[in-house]
Amino acid sequence: MVRRAVFLDRDGVISANVQRDGRPVAPTSLADFRILPGVEEATRRLKDLGFVLIVVTNQPDISTGRNTMATLDRMHDEMRRRLPLDEIKVCVHVDADRCDCRKPKPGMLVDAARERSIDLTQSIMIGDRWRDIEAGQAAGCLTIMIDGENDHEKPSTPHKTVRSLPEAVAYIIGHERSEGRVS
Repeated sequence: MVRRAVFLDRDGVISANVQRDGRPVAPTSLADFRILPGVEEATRRLKDLGFVLIVVTNQPDISTGRNTMATLDRMHDEMRRRLPLDEIKVCVHVDADRCDCRKPKPGMLVDAARERSIDLTQSIMIGDRWRDIEAGQAAGCLTIMIDGENDHEKPSTPHKTVRSLPEAVAYIIGHERSEGRVS
């Protein structure tokens, strides 16, 4: 049986960004952490389609000291409580660390695929930044860009661009129907 996954970036896809120095960034307190509208239903619909749901998130604020693992764990506990996630993979490194897990490198996706027997060519990466799209493409996934408030430091060429996770799920359902996987 082919296992397929939807890899989800966290901030800007599942949860709302906060503004810091005029830029959208990850929240650093539980009080600022909020799940975006429609995400709970959207993730349930993906789960109903048979996808493994894996969050893959860069959280460099841990390395820089702007956030703590305890706070990050509480945020992720809230996501696990409300969403049908199978796993949350986190990279706490900064670019200078040159790790294999920090997006745009596909390390988190590749590791999850190996650990869970996922076919990356049948999987989807949904993100709101060029790093997410490049990681998904490097892993061989279909990519969907949520084009919201983020700056796009590098041009990305996702397979599809949408405004929200619920819109991405509607696209996936249409794609599944055209492939004959859903009636």
